[in-house]
Amino acid sequence: MKASGNIDPRVVQGFGEEWSRFDQSELSPQDFDQMFAGYFHLFPWNTLPAAAQGFDLGCGSGRWAKGVAPRIGRLHCIDPSKAALEVAQRNLSEFANCTFHEAGVENIPLQDGSMDFGYSLGVLHHVPDTLAGLQACARKLKPGAPFLVYLYYAFDNRPAWFRLIWKISDAFRRCISRMPLRARSAVCDLIAALVYFPLARSARLLERFGRDISHLPLAHYRDLDFYVMRTDALDRFGTRLEQRFTRRQISEMLATAGFSDVRFSDKPPFWVAVAFKK
Repeated sequence: MKASGNIDPRVVQGFGEEWSRFDQSELSPQDFDQMFAGYFHLFPWNTLPAAAQGFDLGCGSGRWAKGVAPRIGRLHCIDPSKAALEVAQRNLSEFANCTFHEAGVENIPLQDGSMDFGYSLGVLHHVPDTLAGLQACARKLKPGAPFLVYLYYAFDNRPAWFRLIWKISDAFRRCISRMPLRARSAVCDLIAALVYFPLARSARLLERFGRDISHLPLAHYRDLDFYVMRTDALDRFGTRLEQRFTRRQISEMLATAGFSDVRFSDKPPFWVAVAFKK
């Protein structure tokens, strides 16, 4: 299957399989709160109008929507994967204010200029044209509306040895992501057990001894459960299409897409940014 428009069917299928396998039913409340805060601490909740209406582009399992829906009027959960949407519908069944759309970034089924906010976390680096994806999101927002985005970083705030490790890991990703689901999942579980878990727990131990762990790979996972590591290992190594951007590139793309007042988070995951529709 080849990319059609601004979507890659292989990526969509892969994420449908991922969220069916890791439906987030085993995600602890503590881990959810920590991860949600990591993405949304920049978000200007106090600027939203009463009964605000917004969208979650690439909602996947609906895990972030679960934290957003109680705070707003209506949330449009959008994903091109039917399997992922089925998981999201189960996870969000307690919320009557969620509407589900099986659609990709190239055909967002919302009226232009109608949304009070939007967010897309860990999605637009998996489409062929990230800038076009940002522009599509911008078109749906009202002037002044906030947009929260997370795009994989190009290790522009990391030393050369860190980038070298990523290049080696990316070679593995290119091979692993082409495996059948069962083999892909098994290898990613192995990576979670032999790489993510030891490095994360080592970082936690070093932190307790007062050491600076900000430069250590996977230190961000030090307090998270193994379930999160397994999910993210499959996400990271099981996806065929991946793009990475520097902070400057993301800022420039957001400006080109029609956003202003771009603000970046200074802590992982990198890069999370919030911007406002011009």
